[in-house]
Amino acid sequence: MPINYILLDAANTLIHKPSLWINMTKVLEESGYIIDVSELKMKHKIISELIQFPDVTSEKFYNTFNKELLLSMGILPTDSILSKLFHSCKYLPWEIFDDIHYLSEVNLPIGVLSNFNSSLTELLKNKIPEIKFKHIIISETEGVSKPNSSFYQKAIEKIGLQPNEILYIGDSLKLDIEPAIQIGFEALLIDRNSYYKLSKQRIESFKEIITISNK
Repeated sequence: MPINYILLDAANTLIHKPSLWINMTKVLEESGYIIDVSELKMKHKIISELIQFPDVTSEKFYNTFNKELLLSMGILPTDSILSKLFHSCKYLPWEIFDDIHYLSEVNLPIGVLSNFNSSLTELLKNKIPEIKFKHIIISETEGVSKPNSSFYQKAIEKIGLQPNEILYIGDSLKLDIEPAIQIGFEALLIDRNSYYKLSKQRIESFKEIITISNK
């Protein structure tokens, strides 16, 4: 059955916080640790697969997350470093990825299914005004989140198509790809940094879905 709908994750699929890496490396350098940004990004990605982000984050959550991140890099997580990381990285602005403009060439309806708070609708409207998302389905609003299959079922009900008519694209194998495939969606991992080269369900840019949508 052909794909008739594109459903997208939001955080780190459509939007990201590029200043996060600048601020984190600055804190670590000031604490005497020189870290390659590519290593920091990869370790951050791995920890993000292991620790699920809540819809509404807190200092307690980020201290837990950053403790694991620091340990993965061989750095003992002192209270001082954890505090500096949190305060230097909170309230950073969301920005869009460079390949977002390719979505304008997709000849299918596009929606969003994301673990996020209720600010997402306005955020996407402001950041990506050229894309008219048919549905924006948010975990905080629905009271359920990925990888719970009920969240994907809600998307099926709202969209009104069979699961195998929907292509879901996200940046997490654990939260996005595995549960999407289990419920019957087609699924692609967006892997802009080529972390998951063994994955058979991966793309490196939204440019790659233009041909899929035009079939």
